[in-house]
Amino acid sequence: MHFAFAPLKTIAHMAIASIPPLTATLIVAAGGALGAAARYEAGRLITHLIGPTADFPWATMTVNILGSLLMGLLVGWLALGGSDAKMAYRLFIGVGLLGGFTTFSAFSMEIILMIERGSYLPALSYTGVSVVAGLTAMMIGLAIMRAAL
Repeated sequence: MHFAFAPLKTIAHMAIASIPPLTATLIVAAGGALGAAARYEAGRLITHLIGPTADFPWATMTVNILGSLLMGLLVGWLALGGSDAKMAYRLFIGVGLLGGFTTFSAFSMEIILMIERGSYLPALSYTGVSVVAGLTAMMIGLAIMRAAL
């Protein structure tokens, strides 16, 4: 897969030297708070629109897809001319807002970065291990808590 703009790997290595660490943390925290609130409200809206259902996690799927689209737009914009000045946007929107909204967007971006580097097997491994290990860890956590209660 090849895109017309700069490789996405340049975004992953943007320097944050111009932003003091505490300021960077506060930028991420502010974005994260807004992203978490947006995730909650999006879930409420989607549930209101389609009705509550235990059959399929429509709200989560919608948020994950929307978050991935927004991450793609952000990363594409940053890749057009990634500079230190854009680092605050990357921190606020990419790490904070979209990180609070959905971690699936970061997961998607990392896989695309690997594919663009030609690291197909690591991308496939990362995808498979993340999904299988995540589900396994969730089942183990549930089993531990169910046994404890």
